[in-house]
Amino acid sequence: MPASVSTVDDYLKTIYHHTEWQTDPVTPSVLAAELGLAPSSVTEMVKKLAAQGLVAHRPYGPISLTDAGTSRATAVIRRHRLIETWLVREFGYAWDEVHDEAEVLEHTISDRLLAGIDARLGHPRFDPHGDAIPGPDGSVEREPFVLLAEATIGHTGRVLRVSDRDPALLRSLEEIGIDVGHTLTATGRGAVQIDGGPTIELPPAAAQAVWLTA
Repeated sequence: MPASVSTVDDYLKTIYHHTEWQTDPVTPSVLAAELGLAPSSVTEMVKKLAAQGLVAHRPYGPISLTDAGTSRATAVIRRHRLIETWLVREFGYAWDEVHDEAEVLEHTISDRLLAGIDARLGHPRFDPHGDAIPGPDGSVEREPFVLLAEATIGHTGRVLRVSDRDPALLRSLEEIGIDVGHTLTATGRGAVQIDGGPTIELPPAAAQAVWLTA
C-alpha cells in the first residue's frame, strides 16, 4: 500500500530536522526513536522513500535526503514555519502553542493562501523559535552557531534558536526572559547571564535546547 502524502512528508521533515542544527547523521534506529515508531516499520518506509528517489540509504548506514527529497522537505517546512509565524503574529498564539496547529494546517492550506500569508508577514526569514523559513526555492539563511551546552564558559552570543520540542521548557525559558534575539553569556554549566544581567540557573535540559551565535 502506498504511503500517504502526510506520512512521507513527516519522514522527510524529520530527516531534514535531524541535521539542521547538528552534524550527526540520522540512522534508521535514530529515525525510529524520533518518530516513535518500530524500527521494522521505519526500515520498510525508508525502502519506499529510496525507491521514490527521495532518500539515499545503504543497509545499516545513515539516511540522507536526495535533491528531490530536500526540495520536498523544505517545501513542507516552509509551510509549517510560515504558519507558526502567522499564528503568533496575527492570532496571538504563544510560541509553545503553535507547533501542533501548524502540523494540521500545513497539509490543508492552499499555495495561494500560503503566498498571501508570506506577503502579509513581510516575507519573514525565521519562525518564532528562530528556525529558518526556507525560501520558495528551498534556500535558507543561517548564521554560524553553537549549542549552549557546548559553548565555552564566558562565551557571549545572541539566541538564534530555541527548540520547540518541549512546550513546557519553552514556557519556562520565556518566564526567565530567554527568547530569540536576547544575548546570553555562559557563566557556568547550566547558568547564564541574560542581556548582561545577573547570573541565573537554567531549567533542566535548557542548555541542550538553545543555540547561540558562534
